[in-house]
Amino acid sequence: MDPSQIPLSLYVHIPWCVKKCPYCDFNSHEAKGGIPEREYVDALMADLAQERELAAGRRIATVFFGGGTPSLFKPDSIARILEGADALVPFASGAEVTLETNPGTVEHGRFDGYRDAGVNRISFGVQSFDDAALVRIGRIHGADEARDAVRQAQDAGIAEINLDLMYALPQQDEARALADVEAAVALAPTHVSHYQLTLEPNTLFAAKPPKLPDDDDAWAMQERAQAALAAAGYAQYEVSAYARGAAQCAHNLNYWRFGDYLGIGAGAHGKVTLADGAIRRSAKKMLPRSYLAGAASDERLGSESLVPHEQRPFEFMLNALRLNEGFSLALFEARTGLPRATIEAPLAGAIAQGHLALDRDRIVPTALGRRFLNDVIEGFLP
Repeated sequence: MDPSQIPLSLYVHIPWCVKKCPYCDFNSHEAKGGIPEREYVDALMADLAQERELAAGRRIATVFFGGGTPSLFKPDSIARILEGADALVPFASGAEVTLETNPGTVEHGRFDGYRDAGVNRISFGVQSFDDAALVRIGRIHGADEARDAVRQAQDAGIAEINLDLMYALPQQDEARALADVEAAVALAPTHVSHYQLTLEPNTLFAAKPPKLPDDDDAWAMQERAQAALAAAGYAQYEVSAYARGAAQCAHNLNYWRFGDYLGIGAGAHGKVTLADGAIRRSAKKMLPRSYLAGAASDERLGSESLVPHEQRPFEFMLNALRLNEGFSLALFEARTGLPRATIEAPLAGAIAQGHLALDRDRIVPTALGRRFLNDVIEGFLP
C-alpha cells in the first residue's frame, strides 16, 4: 500500500445558504446578518496549512466547492481560496475545479469571474424545471432562472456543466419526472446527476413528511429517465451520475474509487492514507462560529479517527460498488491495504445471488445488484 500512488483531492465547504431547503441534511446555515466572507477565507487557509503535511508530496488532482451555496461567495473570494490552496498544496496541471451553484441570481456572481478565478466546472442545483414542484420542495428559484443561469455559464466559456435533478418529488408523476429530464437535456449540459428525493433525519421533511410517490412509481421514473438520458447520449457510470463523452466528474470518481481527500471548512470531511498504511478520517466543527474560532489549531476538528482493518472492506464497497464499471481486485488491495482473500466469502455469496459478476480481475454489479445495492453492500459489514 503506497500512499504516494493514491490520488488526492480537496473539498472546500461553504456552509451558508439564502434559505435552508426542507429536505437538506447537509451542514448548511441560513445567511442571517451577513456572511463573514473574508474571515472565512482566512480560516480556510489556516485550516489547510494544518493539513498540508497529510498531502505527503502529492498534488491536488481535483477541487470541489460544496455547501451550502458556495456561489454566495464572490469570484474574488473563490480566487483567493484557489490561489492560497495552490500555494500550500500545489495543484496538478489541468486540475478539475467544480463550484456548486444555485440558479437564483442573488446566489451567484458573474460566471466569467468564476472562470477567471480558476473554476472550470459548474454544478447547478436545479432539482426540477417544474415551478410548482420547486415551490413544494422549498426552492427559491424558478425554472426560467435555471435556464438563464445555465446559458450564462455556457456563454462565459465554462464548458463542463452538471445539472442536479431530483425525482419522486411530492405530487410528481412519471410524465413530470420525464419532462424534467427532457428540459435538462435541452440545455446540453455535459453531465446530469439524477437522484431520488429521500426523507433524511433532522430535516423539516422528516418532521413533517410530504406524500411522496411509492417505491414502484419511483422505480418507473428512474427507468424512464435512464432510457431518456441514454437516448440523448448520456452514459450512466454511477448510481446517480450520467455523462457525455469523457465528462465524468473526476472529483466524485476519486471518492468512489476510495481515493484520498483533504476537507477544509465548517463540517468538511477528509480521508487520508498515512505513510504507515493507516487510514485517517476527520471532520471539522460544524458550526461556522466554532470553526472560525479554531481554524488555526486542532480546535477546528470535530472528530478524528482511524479506520479499523475490519471496517475497510465495507467502506470500500460503499463507494466502489456505486460505479457501473465496478472495481478491480488490485484496486481493492491498493486502496485498503488488505489482501483480496479478505473479501472472498462475501464476494462468493453476492456472485451466487446474481448481485455481482466476476470478469477476470474485475468485480461488476449486475442489473439486479444495482437495484438492491444497499443489501449487497451490507454483506461486507464486519
